[in-house]
Amino acid sequence: MGVVKRQGIKNTISTYAGILIGFVNLLIIQPQFLTKEELGLTRVLYAFSMLVATFVPMGVTNTAIRFFPRFKNETHRHHGFLGYMLLVPIAGYLLSGILLWVFSDFIQDRYAAESPLFNTYFEYVFPLIFSLSFVNVLTSYCIANYKSTIPSYLNDVGVRLLTILAVSLYFLKWITLDGFVMSYCAVFLIQLLVLSGYVLIFDKPSIRIDFQVIGKSQLREMFRYGLVLWLAGVASIGLKVFDALMIGQYLPLAFVGVYTVAAFIPTVIEAPLNAFDRIASSRISFAWQEGDLEEIRSIYRKSSLYMFVAGCFLFLHINLNIADLFTFLPSGYEEGAVIVMILSIGCLFNMATGLNAAVLFTSEKYSYGAAMLVVLAVLLLGFQVAFIPWLGMAGAALATALASFLYNFAEGRVYFGSLSWRTAQAESRSGNF
Repeated sequence: MGVVKRQGIKNTISTYAGILIGFVNLLIIQPQFLTKEELGLTRVLYAFSMLVATFVPMGVTNTAIRFFPRFKNETHRHHGFLGYMLLVPIAGYLLSGILLWVFSDFIQDRYAAESPLFNTYFEYVFPLIFSLSFVNVLTSYCIANYKSTIPSYLNDVGVRLLTILAVSLYFLKWITLDGFVMSYCAVFLIQLLVLSGYVLIFDKPSIRIDFQVIGKSQLREMFRYGLVLWLAGVASIGLKVFDALMIGQYLPLAFVGVYTVAAFIPTVIEAPLNAFDRIASSRISFAWQEGDLEEIRSIYRKSSLYMFVAGCFLFLHINLNIADLFTFLPSGYEEGAVIVMILSIGCLFNMATGLNAAVLFTSEKYSYGAAMLVVLAVLLLGFQVAFIPWLGMAGAALATALASFLYNFAEGRVYFGSLSWRTAQAESRSGNF
C-alpha cells in the first residue's frame, strides 16, 4: 500500500487544488464573465467531444491498466507497448471523424431548435475530440507506470487555469467569441503536448512494437479485451455527460449553463475516490496478476470505509450551506439547489461502494461490468427522455443519480462474486476445496 498511499495523497492534493480552482472558475468567474448560453455552449462542446473521444481509443485505455504489467521492461522499452496504444486510437479517430462528417446534419438537427449556437461552432469538436482522445490514452499509460501525479495536476489544475485565462481574455474583449471557442479548444491541445513531453522524459518509450514478445495471440487478446470495454467506456462517460447533451436538446443552452454550475458542486464529494482510483487501479491489476486476493480485499475495504466517512462529511457541509452559496451567483442560478441535493445523494452512494469498478474491470469478470455499463447507459437515456420534459433540469439530475445507484449496486454484486470465484479457484489448486 506504500505506493498507493503516496500517490493517492499526491493525487488527492492535486484533485482538491483543482476543485478549488474549479470553484473559482465555474462558480465565480464563468457565471460573471459569460452568459448562461455561452457557459452552456462550452459544456455541450466538451460533453459531445468527450463522448466521441471515448470511442476513439477503442478500449486501449483499459488495456494499458490490465496488460502493461505483462510487458513492463524498461531495458527493452516495454517492447513497444506504447506503439500499440497509439496505433489503435489513430485508426479510431479517422473512423470517428468520417462518421461525424457523414452524420453532421443529423446531429445538428437535434440542436437546431434549442441550441443553435452549438451548431455554429460544431466544427470545433474535431480538434477537441483529437486532444481529449490522446490525453486519455497517455494518461492511462502514465497510470500504468505509477506516474499519475503529473497527469492529475495537468487535468485538475493546468486545464482549469488555462480555461480561466481564456474566459478572462473574452470578458476583457481582447478576443471575440470565435477566438474564445478557439482558445477553449487550444487548452486541451496544450495539455496533450505537455503530457506527451512528460511521457518522453520519464520513460523514453518505444513506439515500435516488438512482435516477438507482443505476438499475434497477445494482440488478439488485448484487442478483444479493449473492444469489450470500448462500449463500456463510452457508457461510463455517457453517464457523466448525457445530462448536458440531453438538456441541450430539450431546453435552451442557458439551462445547460445553470445545470453545469450546479452539477460541479457535488463532484467535491467524489474527489477522494477519483484520486485514489488513479493509482489503486494499477496496483489492483498487479495484485490480480499475482493472485494476491488479500491485497485486493484490503484495498477495497479501506477504500469503502474511508471514502464513506469522507463522503458523509462533504455531503453534509455542501447541502447545509448550498442556499448561501448560490447567493454569490447571478440571478437564476439558485434553481440549481435541488440539482445539487439529488446529485449529492448519488455521489455519496458511489463513495460508499469504494473501488468496486477498479476491482471488477481488472478481473476476469470485466465483461460483466462492460455489459452492465452498456445496459445502464441505455436506461439512463430512457430516464432522461422521460424525466427532462417532465421535470426539466431536476429530471436530468434524478436520472443520473438513479443510474449511479443501479450501477454501483449491480457492480458490487459482481465484485463479491469475482472475489469468491477466485478464492474458490485458489483453494481448489491448493487442495483445500
